[in-house]
Amino acid sequence: MTMARSSSSRPAVATVLLLAVSALCAALSSATVTVNEPIVNGLSWSFYDASCPSVEGIVRWHVADALRSDIGIAAGLIRIFFHDCFPQGCDASVLLSGSDSEQNLGPNETLRPEARKLIDDIRAAVHAACGPKVSCADIITLATRDAVVASGGPFFEVPLGRRDGLAPASRDLVFTLPGPDTDVPKLLGKFKNRSLDAVDLVALSGAHTVGRGHCGSFNSRLPPNADDGTMVPSFRRTLAAKCAKDPNAAQVLDVRTPNAFDNKYYFDLIAKQGLFKSDQGLMNDANTNRTATRYALNQAAFFDQFSRSMVKMSQMDVLTGNAGEVRFNCAVPNARRGDISSGQLGDEGLAADA
Repeated sequence: MTMARSSSSRPAVATVLLLAVSALCAALSSATVTVNEPIVNGLSWSFYDASCPSVEGIVRWHVADALRSDIGIAAGLIRIFFHDCFPQGCDASVLLSGSDSEQNLGPNETLRPEARKLIDDIRAAVHAACGPKVSCADIITLATRDAVVASGGPFFEVPLGRRDGLAPASRDLVFTLPGPDTDVPKLLGKFKNRSLDAVDLVALSGAHTVGRGHCGSFNSRLPPNADDGTMVPSFRRTLAAKCAKDPNAAQVLDVRTPNAFDNKYYFDLIAKQGLFKSDQGLMNDANTNRTATRYALNQAAFFDQFSRSMVKMSQMDVLTGNAGEVRFNCAVPNARRGDISSGQLGDEGLAADA
């Protein structure tokens, strides 16, 4: 009897295993997005195939290793990517140190030092393997993509060949970055000025599925300020108590799955648990509501558009060819290499509102 049961169960076990493998393959396939965005300004899908074929493997290894110790670095990398590209293009200018550094300005004061250091550590490893062939701007792009993947988000190819900028963005350009209290009409205007549309806005905002914000970035929505009805009362009370106890306290941006890159951020918005005014507004504004709702119901649709919007953003005003340079240190233009001091990396900034 026992042998008969064992023998007859083998096909069933095999079927279960086959179904499990099929489900796994489907899951992996759904997390890989093929993006056919047009390539501009001399970028290429195969830019380093000859000069540094190991670059993507080196970046991927370092990102995965860092995230094993601190998953928060994923949000830090995403924020660096956005804060680099949005003001004057993806040129690693946000990493430059000095008295005129972008990091000294309000929107960038909380960029994670650990994420900045990781980028330069990757630069050192890549340059050791290939020589000074790969720009810090390309490393930011690759590391951000790999952080998204390592957190559970989609894999997408990114075109490469960016050069590093020689100077930081101006104060005026840096302050074009959207803030946590920016309403949707102003967000749409800021994004339109950078050739990004409403769909890009909703998809890229989904990066807030990982990361955290500090009380100062959302206290305009808490008592004693008036309740505008856009935050569920129990959540508002919890946040108010937390910030009253510690005005510098951090709060995860996605209350459901704070360390996973998924579509639960949009569920938060439906439940009126978006942390920032800029987030919750996506669900309350007629220009963005349908798209945000769609991403809450369809993670594959969110992953697809997020990938497309990231590739689109990664090509903003890039420097290629003879423009810019490949920095020997991500914090310092090559002309200033003699000014490098041991304290220039990792000694600025607070934990990120990212």
